[in-house]
Amino acid sequence: MKMTDTTIIGAGQSGLSMSHALSQRSIDHLVLDRGEIGNSWRTQRWDSLRMLTPNWANGLAGAPYSGSDPDGYMTASEFVLQLEAYASRNTSQVLRRSAVHKVTHTNGGFLVESESGSISSRTVVIATGATACSSIPGAANYLPSSVFQITPDRYRRPSDLPPGGVLVVGASASGVQLARELRLAGHDVILAAGSHVRLPRRYRGMDIEHWLEVTGTLDQTSHDIFEQNRARKLVSAQLMGGTENVDLNALQSLGISVVGRLADIRDGNALFSGGLANLAASADLKMHRFLDLVDGWIAENDVEMPQPDRPGETSLPIVPTLSLPLDNGPIRTVVWATGFVPDFSFLDLPVFNRRGRLIHDGGVCQLPGLYVLGLPFLRRRRSSQISGAAHDAAELAQHIETHLRTRTAA
Repeated sequence: MKMTDTTIIGAGQSGLSMSHALSQRSIDHLVLDRGEIGNSWRTQRWDSLRMLTPNWANGLAGAPYSGSDPDGYMTASEFVLQLEAYASRNTSQVLRRSAVHKVTHTNGGFLVESESGSISSRTVVIATGATACSSIPGAANYLPSSVFQITPDRYRRPSDLPPGGVLVVGASASGVQLARELRLAGHDVILAAGSHVRLPRRYRGMDIEHWLEVTGTLDQTSHDIFEQNRARKLVSAQLMGGTENVDLNALQSLGISVVGRLADIRDGNALFSGGLANLAASADLKMHRFLDLVDGWIAENDVEMPQPDRPGETSLPIVPTLSLPLDNGPIRTVVWATGFVPDFSFLDLPVFNRRGRLIHDGGVCQLPGLYVLGLPFLRRRRSSQISGAAHDAAELAQHIETHLRTRTAA
């Protein structure tokens, strides 16, 4: 049986950042992953995907971006190469193809049972991320068998889909990108949109990520926000890697039809909410509030920038579509871009609430010695971004060091 101070489960950006932070403190540890380094980036991304954030924003702990294209948007495969190179320079031993089957509590800490054998570990860091499994609504069970269905983590390219119309359910980053790609590939596309976050790709000459950074928005902590749970459920903004906007107006200009949130599938018909206009107005309002913040920052800092170039208000059909036939209708595929959930099924520990959600405070779980990384708004808004991994890992590594020292002294 292997023995270590800390076992890190997951070798993506969060797990590797934690390994770097622990190495800086000379804390003995192992990193395990079910596949290869950056496994989800290798196996759960479509071919054309590019990072939502520009390259300059995708540095890792102790390794800022140093390439020749800071304002570009790297592909998933390029990011995997970055992770591989980073791991070879900055992390402890990575046990690849070492899926974890169970984690239990012991007197000395934890027992981690994996494909590589059992590990006795004083502390455990769960860095498997927030997107391990697709979240598919129950309505999928009532989809006619004649309609093909797929999730973004299984989709690779338009040719994966049969000919005919496509209903994309969900209008966060994945949904709008796939709707656009499928429309440009020749499919008739309908996008079912519920609550969403609208932002322009660029504003006043700069990428929107620049403004999120300099205004301090990304560094807002969970304690700065009144409704933490609501903030953690916020969907990803309607952005794609590149210069194009992919908001509802841009998609409609390509010929994509936009309908409200999918409410149900009944008797072979998809039923949609009629409240999209209100949700779009709310998204517009919040976008303008942020752009007001940007304009205020520019004025306060006396920075010379191009004049405001705000997007127009979201335009929608006056009469909303409330139903659509699926049984022998024009729709031959449904893409469930309805989000993702983490997978903590390997934890045989009393750390969940009644709804099965992991209980933690900024990544520190209620069971001493157990930590989690890579969840939305873990400690600050940037937690779900590449740049957030380094910040969160450094703070949790300090907590781990204190925990190990206190337990040794006891």
